[in-house]
Amino acid sequence: MQTKVKKGQIEIQWEKCKGCKYCVLTCPKGCIDISPEFNSSGYYPAVFVNPQNCIGCAMCAVVCPEIAIEVFVEE
Repeated sequence: MQTKVKKGQIEIQWEKCKGCKYCVLTCPKGCIDISPEFNSSGYYPAVFVNPQNCIGCAMCAVVCPEIAIEVFVEE
């Protein structure tokens, strides 16, 4: 019996994100980083950098105070 591996995908709303880094610190797989470019509000938002590592755990979305992250999972 083979175990199915979850494959995750996240979407970060660039303009909503204030770059608090909670998602960066929380992601167990290092899939999120802070952009070197700022958004229209002057914040450096989070970006999805290692999609191949994402397991869809949704910890990033849970800790986001701006509700700027949406998580999708396929099995």
